[in-house]
Amino acid sequence: MDNRIGDMETFLAVTSAGSFAAAAKTLRLTPSAVSRSIARIEARLGVQLILRTTRSLTLTAEGLSYRDRISALLAEVEDIEQSLGQSDQGPRGPLRINASVPFGTQYLLPILPGFLSHYPAVTVDLALSDTVVDMVDERADIAIRIGPLRDANVRAKKLGRSAMALVASPAYLARHGTPERPDDLARHICLRFSFRRSVDSWPFRIGTRVVHRPVDGPFTGNSGEVVRQMAAAGGGIARLGRFHVAADLAAGRLVEILEPFNPGDGEDIHALYNGHQRLAARVRAFLDFLDAELILPG
Repeated sequence: MDNRIGDMETFLAVTSAGSFAAAAKTLRLTPSAVSRSIARIEARLGVQLILRTTRSLTLTAEGLSYRDRISALLAEVEDIEQSLGQSDQGPRGPLRINASVPFGTQYLLPILPGFLSHYPAVTVDLALSDTVVDMVDERADIAIRIGPLRDANVRAKKLGRSAMALVASPAYLARHGTPERPDDLARHICLRFSFRRSVDSWPFRIGTRVVHRPVDGPFTGNSGEVVRQMAAAGGGIARLGRFHVAADLAAGRLVEILEPFNPGDGEDIHALYNGHQRLAARVRAFLDFLDAELILPG
């Protein structure tokens, strides 16, 4: 019997788990059954989808395209089966959300009880990570992203924009003094990021021009949360999105500095979701809920 849907689900399980054996365990199948399922797909399509070695699996270009397209297709099938005959019952089923740790803890968790109360047939699986994950690999329905968008295969809803702020702890400023002008930063410890797109200069508005001043220090962090905590501990001066440090500013753990020289730049915040045509009711409901309930600092 032709079981193309089952083969597709097996293929996605393999790409997610990283091996035939791990996928077989998840699906409660034998590794040979998983291997036969993948072989059927490749024979039917006439292309190789997975490059197999003794240590790893790698998707070919065709495999990547197939993965993305069947992910959207299976999400559509799931939504159809859940919605037929249940149109009067509202959104239902699992909703998988991915977000960074600070955004999730500060902005999503406080409002999620209200969403679940309003949509009792929806179950939320919230994964918080400071590592940007692949939505398909993680089977995420929605991912919250801060900063420029880089994935053309997903659709995005803009949730807001958060201005950048230069911050330090009162303890750090008591020890080292408060900078009065951007050039004063040359005598201060500046906390920087270690990831590739980071730069070792910060922008400032001086008169009518925006200029960049080099910054340096003995510490770099691989996420905004790491840098925020280092700043709050008195480790130096940081430049972070206001959404990230709003609670610290309100509590006095951090204070904003060099405000007259703030150039007014910021980071866009988006909710990403898979780009198949028919949006699942639970995904649409959560996007609408974010519109109504999410409050971000300017």
